[in-house]
Amino acid sequence: MTVEPGSGAGPGHGTEPGRGATFVAPPVPHAGAVRVGARGLARGRWRRAIDVAAAGTLFVVAWKVFVVAGHYPVFILPAPEVVAGRFVSAWADGTMEPDALQTLIEVILGFGVGASLALVAGYALARSGLIERVLSPYLVAAQATPILALAPLLALWFGTGLLSKVVICALIVFFPVAVATMVGLRNVDRRLVEMAHAFRATRWQLLWSLELPAALPGIMGGMRVGVTLAVVGAIIGEWAGGDLGLGVLINLARGSLFDIPLLFATLLTIALLGVVLYLVVVLVERRVVGARG
Repeated sequence: MTVEPGSGAGPGHGTEPGRGATFVAPPVPHAGAVRVGARGLARGRWRRAIDVAAAGTLFVVAWKVFVVAGHYPVFILPAPEVVAGRFVSAWADGTMEPDALQTLIEVILGFGVGASLALVAGYALARSGLIERVLSPYLVAAQATPILALAPLLALWFGTGLLSKVVICALIVFFPVAVATMVGLRNVDRRLVEMAHAFRATRWQLLWSLELPAALPGIMGGMRVGVTLAVVGAIIGEWAGGDLGLGVLINLARGSLFDIPLLFATLLTIALLGVVLYLVVVLVERRVVGARG
């Protein structure tokens, strides 16, 4: 059997299989084509970045026009340049940094705990019909209960320190990640599972070599949702009780300080925190799964 790169002979070209068939080696992509593809990908990313920047600019302009046209005072709706100035000054004078750091710690710990427990629960739900029948109604009921209503009770049980915020973040993260894990594992191609069984793969080999890689896109989708919900959970936990965090700063800005530009600057910080964490999960997903368009 010979291999002739680029030749026209081979199966499907008149040569009978099994009798000295000549196979054609797959063509090697030209370096120029690779460069063109890379440039196209870069242009696509720049185009998306420009679209996002244009949408943000349009929003800020509309905000400014709305404030000017309505003659709103600063304590009702501050102009975007006022909020931007207060945002910079709050970070410069140290007002924002300790609260943002506290919220970030709560989000990371809560997301880590909630996602870890959700992965285990999602696997159990996907592989055991009994566990699904028993636990699914309770999981749905827990998800349907507003976390805002549970937060004061959790603060009473676990105190107003870090622990209660981590518990609240973990609870709000748990459901989407668990459901994504369960659905991802159930959507694994059954033919591949049967092939693995035919090769006498153990349960752990099946999980780590087939099921988990196949379910990763769905799991990472749940992680995207979960990490943004963790930010919401941290803020709710800080509202329920605490002396540090962006949620506490919101209460102070709208209450005793009556600093509405600081309130908007804090909301901007929360939004940026959520976006950054979301992008971190997206980058991790691209490393372990690959880009999906």
